[in-house]
Amino acid sequence: MAEVFFGGGHRPPGALRDLLAERIRAVPTDGSIDWVTYYFRDRRLAEDLLAAHRRGVRVTVTVEKQPRTPRANEAVAEMLAGSQGLGAGFRLLSLPLLSPRLQAGWKPHLHEKLYCFSHPEPVAFLGSYNPSGDQPEEDPDIIREIGDQDRGYNVLVGLKDPWLVVRLTAHARSLHRMETGRSRCFAIDNNLELKSALGRIFFLPSLFPHPAMRFLHSLGADYKLKCVFSHLKGGGLVRKLVKLAGKGHQIEILADSTSRRVPASVEKTLKNAGIAFHRLGRETGLPMHDKFILAENAEKRWVVFGSFNWTPRSWWLNQEIGMISADKDLCRAFADRWNELAAALEKEKFSSPS
Repeated sequence: MAEVFFGGGHRPPGALRDLLAERIRAVPTDGSIDWVTYYFRDRRLAEDLLAAHRRGVRVTVTVEKQPRTPRANEAVAEMLAGSQGLGAGFRLLSLPLLSPRLQAGWKPHLHEKLYCFSHPEPVAFLGSYNPSGDQPEEDPDIIREIGDQDRGYNVLVGLKDPWLVVRLTAHARSLHRMETGRSRCFAIDNNLELKSALGRIFFLPSLFPHPAMRFLHSLGADYKLKCVFSHLKGGGLVRKLVKLAGKGHQIEILADSTSRRVPASVEKTLKNAGIAFHRLGRETGLPMHDKFILAENAEKRWVVFGSFNWTPRSWWLNQEIGMISADKDLCRAFADRWNELAAALEKEKFSSPS
């Protein structure tokens, strides 16, 4: 019912974008493709989507209108917009401020990553990857700013449960046609979890407390937590981790190497709380864009993953998607990923000058 695909490490550059390209080309006339993503700079993927549209595939693509790097999506937007592109099938979406008094730094973003395909079998991919690279790369400054996601650490989980795929496709289309100026916090589909044998899928923002934190607080102290964070900011969120450590949880964290995504003050606070904290990517400069938590004791294992970061904007404002699962195959795949990242960390330590 699910397949897990990782990027970065020993995999060839562009493994995840190639996965998406293969799926686009496999959708026949009268099929459908529905995408939601934050960054979209890959012009070859955009051309694949246009080719699918021309052969009669129903295509909707919804992209953040004002990403952190403002000009990042411009080239693909020019390709996909208008009558020569996808027509009404393409939308740049700008989410509204919850209050006009909030400053621009608190503007919500469409940060969700969701890729739905009707054929050759229905599948919906969710995770951390967005097609933010381009070949040939004509603006290396953008890559230096956002990181090389085609070579960095990323994940897409392909869900094949037909019931889930139908509902995730409906969710993607709901975002595509949402009214401007309406907060997603009050949207019905953002406040309903999708429950299946694979686990629970949730959306943010919602009117309820963050599902990941509710889940972590439900665990007994015998659970060990292995956390992979691309971004970790905000005093309140850091204090939550410190509180979990105080409850007796043994916590290990692998984080991005940059202080912009994970400030040095955060690292110090977590280490002072007895949390094993490490950064990965100092040697390669490649971004740690995986976002997951493994929770395990002697009897059971869980995984929490998705598009959301551990930052205030991601938790309270952004449009995000996540999943909580005890599925053995999913958990095994993420446990293997943890071991791969831990091995890469040891290799970095060994190669670093003393």
